[in-house]
Parts: sequence; C-alpha cells; structure tokens
Amino acid sequence: MVPTLENLDFNGKRVLVRVDYNVPLNDDGSIVDDTRISASLPTLKALFEKGAKQLVLMTHIGRPDGKVVRTLKTDQVALRLMKLLGKTVQKVDDCIDIALPDTPVVMLENLRFHNEEEANDETFAKKLAEYGDVFVNDAFGTAHRAHASTAGVAKHLEGCIGLLIEKEFKYLDVEHFEAPTIAILGGAKLETKLPIIQRILPKVEKVLLGGAMIFTFYKAQGLEIGNSLLDENNLTMAQMMGNNDQLFLPSDIVIAKDGDDGENAKVVPKEGIPASMMGLDIGPASIEAFKGILSKAKTIIWNGPLGLVEKKPFDKATREIAEYIATLTDEGVNTIVGGGDSIKIVDKLGLAKQFTHVSTGGGASMKLLEGKKLPAIEALER
Repeated sequence: MVPTLENLDFNGKRVLVRVDYNVPLNDDGSIVDDTRISASLPTLKALFEKGAKQLVLMTHIGRPDGKVVRTLKTDQVALRLMKLLGKTVQKVDDCIDIALPDTPVVMLENLRFHNEEEANDETFAKKLAEYGDVFVNDAFGTAHRAHASTAGVAKHLEGCIGLLIEKEFKYLDVEHFEAPTIAILGGAKLETKLPIIQRILPKVEKVLLGGAMIFTFYKAQGLEIGNSLLDENNLTMAQMMGNNDQLFLPSDIVIAKDGDDGENAKVVPKEGIPASMMGLDIGPASIEAFKGILSKAKTIIWNGPLGLVEKKPFDKATREIAEYIATLTDEGVNTIVGGGDSIKIVDKLGLAKQFTHVSTGGGASMKLLEGKKLPAIEALER
C-alpha cells in the first residue's frame, strides 16, 4: 500500500516536496506553459490546510547535465508559483548546503545542476532530506526513475505520495476502467507498445492501432509495406497477435515518397502500398471507422500519434481523432491521455482541458499502463 496525505501528520512540520516543474521554456527562460505548476496546487494547499509549517520544493528543469545553466534556473517557476498559490515563495541559490529562509514556501535550485541527482547519490539524497521533517513525492513525471530527490530521499524521511500522483494512479489503473473501454495506441516502435498491448487486451473491448507500428502487423499478414517502418524483431509476435479480433487495424493508408513529400500524398487501401512508397498516416475511411468504435465507449485511453504528426498533411488523423475524443468528454465518457507524444499533441491543439485526464508523465504513464512498478513509488512503499 502506498501512503497518501491522509496517512501522515503534517501539523507544525517542514515538508520536503518533490514537484515536477519541468515546464516548457522560451530561449530567455520564460515559461511557455504552466500546466505542471498548476497541477501541483491541490497538494500544496492541502499540506497547508493540514498544518504544515513550511514547504520546501524540489524540482528539475531540462537537461543541464550537471552544469549551471542560467535559463534553466528555478527563478521563473518560483515567481509563477507565488502568483498562482498566493503565498510568498523564496527562491534559494542551490539545492544543497544552504540555509533555509523563514518563508511559507522555499524553492530550491534546479536539482540537475548536480550530477548526483540522476545518479541517486546517497550523500546528495541525505543532504536534501535534511530540509524536511516529512517527505511528499508529487512528481509523477519522474516516478519511473530512481533519483536522489525521489527514491533516495525516501530512505531518510517518512513519506507519501501527493494528490497529483494519487490522481494519476486512479486514471491510469487499467483494472478499474469503466466498460466498455477502447484503447487507441499509436507511435513508431512496436517494441515499446507491445507490453501495453499485451497487458490491456484482456481489459478492453478493442485496441485501435495506428502509427508506424501498424506496418509490422501488415508485413506479418504478407502485405507489401514499401519503405514503411518495420520492426523485424517483432514480426513473429505481430503475426501471433494479428489473429486477435480485439485488435483493429486501419483499412486505408496515406502514403508518399517520404515525410517531406506531403504535396504528393495519396490514400490507398492497406493492400495497395507500392514498393517505392511509405505509409505516413491512417486514411479517411479508418478515421471514420475509429470514430464509430469510439462512440460506443465509456472509457477511452489514448497513447501515441496515429501518423507522422510533425509533418503536414500526415497529422490529419491524429488531429481529427484527438478533437473527436475531446467532444466525447462532454457526453460523460472518461477520456484519458498518456504518453509523452500524446500529451504534447493535446497541449499543442489546446485540447488538454477537454479531456477527463491528461497525464503529467510520459515515461511514467507508459510504465503504469504496462503494469510495472515505479521505482520512486516503490521507495515509499518500503
């Protein structure tokens, strides 16, 4: 059992909180999107309501690789948090070996300015732990890694998960999806999606497949796939799984010479891919078939783009399906988005608030859907 905020006493205590403020930034270090900061507010407010004396916040931003990078300092997130939370937030110049100011909230400097963070260094973790009486991990985006500020700190302080991670567990638990559940899985590599497919197949009514991984299934069926992406190592697995009638493959494909040949893109049936061309999106008939199946769902879980979303017109299916799923939320359907690429897509389309739940963690959400343990959470269980 993973401890939650209900299981610990915070009254009069200094709480060390691992948040995920790894927000997208402009070149000058200004914040593009503060969704992750806003997502932490329920936990921070709940801790004050439970009598916490002070909150000391830890986060990383970007990949500074152990070096101090001016544009990746936590100054901007501290300012934005102060505005959103309505309490004084004091930013300090490092994350270890500093004196804590006497303010309601303290923001430590970027953890990844020290290589010891990702190395889960014992001494570094112990120094971080000195800043709290108790520990709360609410950084779902890093939960699939054992870092010093998560798994390391949990060895030294009594700890629990925050409300955000609790919410992620609720919505990404395939054991408790409301039926009928339809899953949409896309992306390039079949290898990375196989564990998810294998786990959720017994739990859902249909798995709709898109993205470049579908061409390995077509190849396994003996179809010509031209220059489309192929995962030869998993051809046999695709052949075995292709007989499962719960898997739904697109019937038509958008093809072109390559991803830069959008002007000459055309639609062909899945049996009609020329040897000199490649598949780059699913076709209009498949889009409509997907919508028809999705319309019968009570829960929809989506992970991975359906085409080459970085290039037009090969983003069409992903965009149309994302917009359609968003409309179903208003009809009472639980619409859940997980996986880094899918999260970026709904953010870019401005649809994030129109889904029941958009995960704050890419890799972590993938691991959770696969049914795997998350090291940072396991550390709290121990």
